[in-house]
Amino acid sequence: MLTLTIIQILQVLLDVTWWVIVIQFVLSLLIAFNVVNMQSNFVRTLAYGFDRLTEPLYRPIRRILPNLGGLDLSPALVLLAIAILRIILNNIAASIVLGGA
Repeated sequence: MLTLTIIQILQVLLDVTWWVIVIQFVLSLLIAFNVVNMQSNFVRTLAYGFDRLTEPLYRPIRRILPNLGGLDLSPALVLLAIAILRIILNNIAASIVLGGA
């Protein structure tokens, strides 16, 4: 049962990471299209905080990917990796529940 608990904790952490990336993406679009203004202390702090949270995830991918100009595919690749990890964790949990089949 400890293994299932650890898997559930990892799934929650993956869910939180997923939402942080999605919120950062939406915030960056709002900033890019000038819907929200970076002159606001709150918006600037929020954007800075999300950048600090996600940069360690993006940095290794950005080193590998070619420079595509203004297009950054690293968030999409991190979301893809999270989806794959979810599938793996779900399969491990299912095999544990079903008796290690």
